[in-house]
Amino acid sequence: MGAPIRHCHDHPGLRKQKPLMALGCNRTVIVHKNYGLLAIGVLQERTVDDISCGFGTIMGYFAGREFVSLSGRRPTLAWQFAFAGMIVLLLGMILIGLWVTSKIESAAVRNMASGTALYVSGIVSPLTQELATSSSLSDDARGKILDTLNQGPLRGELFSFKIWGRDNRVVFSSEPGLIGKTFEGSLGLSTAFNGTVHAAFDDLEGEEHEEEKRSGQVLLEIHSPIRDAVSGRVIAVAEFYERSADLMSELDNVRYESWLVVAGVTAGMLVLLFGIVAKGSHLIEAQKRSLHVQVTELSRMLEVNRDLRQRVDQATQRTAALNERYLRRISAELHDGPAQLLGFAALRLEAIRTGRARDDDEAMVQHSIDEAVREIRGICRGLNLPELEGLSGEDVVRRLITTHEKHSGRSIQSDIAPLEVSSQAMKICIYRFLQEALSNATRHAQAVEIAVSATETNGEITIGVRDNGIGFVRRDDEDGLGLAGLEERAAGLGGRLTIVSAIGSGTSITMTLPRVTSS
Repeated sequence: MGAPIRHCHDHPGLRKQKPLMALGCNRTVIVHKNYGLLAIGVLQERTVDDISCGFGTIMGYFAGREFVSLSGRRPTLAWQFAFAGMIVLLLGMILIGLWVTSKIESAAVRNMASGTALYVSGIVSPLTQELATSSSLSDDARGKILDTLNQGPLRGELFSFKIWGRDNRVVFSSEPGLIGKTFEGSLGLSTAFNGTVHAAFDDLEGEEHEEEKRSGQVLLEIHSPIRDAVSGRVIAVAEFYERSADLMSELDNVRYESWLVVAGVTAGMLVLLFGIVAKGSHLIEAQKRSLHVQVTELSRMLEVNRDLRQRVDQATQRTAALNERYLRRISAELHDGPAQLLGFAALRLEAIRTGRARDDDEAMVQHSIDEAVREIRGICRGLNLPELEGLSGEDVVRRLITTHEKHSGRSIQSDIAPLEVSSQAMKICIYRFLQEALSNATRHAQAVEIAVSATETNGEITIGVRDNGIGFVRRDDEDGLGLAGLEERAAGLGGRLTIVSAIGSGTSITMTLPRVTSS
């Protein structure tokens, strides 16, 4: 909720002040702030004229000494900096002034809210304890609260008062017509029901604020929690509307003094900076040309980095999808293989236990368990990665070839050159590439001859697998995990995968990786 914008000359206590004009600008600077109004420029006429005159004198002095007339010529770098610096400093002055005055206002509001909270805790809370067990107040409690408010220390400052129940219903109000009505909750109510005092200059929207709105006064809205004296939980919220004329007048004086200090410091900074820049204009021009070259190069690098980041994001998304599909495949293999066999064994064991066994049940159970164990080991063998630490790139390739020959019973031709591989990630990539490529050649391609090559040239490591199998034609919408996974592994290390295949002509898969890569 924000307070309506009001010009300085319309605000109480400011009608005799002249709005601050920013170096000849005839627009009053107004800042609209949540729960309040900060009017920038409560400076006296003499102060504004002195600052403006000082700026103009300083500019004219340096213009006469250091620069030629700007008429008909492009402004020099020093003048551009002077105007830009003036804008930046003025903006900085505004921001700092806003921050300082905002902190002052917040502190003043918090202090007032704290005093009200103590009043509620000490005076009002004992009179409302019956709300801990009831949703309304008795007539006796309402009378005592009304007497307390009319005779208490807030009598002259308090404009209106309400007590809200947890269902957003008014259980007490200085305006009797609101008692018993339910209204939409607000930020202040929710904050207070959470146990924290909330204070703000409200914009008085809502039917429950009709009386306050008609008054036309600047009111400070305070919500203070009312706690159960036994359990300490919040049972209701007291809502105060205090007259804030004195507070606003005091805040106006503080703002005026704060802006004087900030404006004086800003003027001094502007004088110092303009003098330095005027004397070093030629150096700045040289630096500007150098900076232009650097900015151009930086822009190019940022564009490259942006492209790389997009590629990494895409690779991450594809990898996540591949992992999900891989997990689904493992789940299906476990479900369709070992799970079915073990389920069958469990059924036969149940028959044996209940005395309904057949003669061959024991043999069938043993066979099912053995087959399930064999299939689980086969699945684990494909998932488990052997220890590659301490192996060279050449050893990794030879180890995988030996393992595949042992499991498949087929001989593989190999041409392996020494490979300088220090990255563990690259070793894993090479191992998985050969594992998938050789598995495809044996299981799917029906190859009789399989050849593996590994070379290192021009700073690149090239691993190739060729077979004389049936070949295939790869489709763009192919849903296989193997080839897509290989491409993602290679791309993650800055490499590439090349696949050449045709029906009846065998398949050649080549992976190329940069020799130096991050682990």
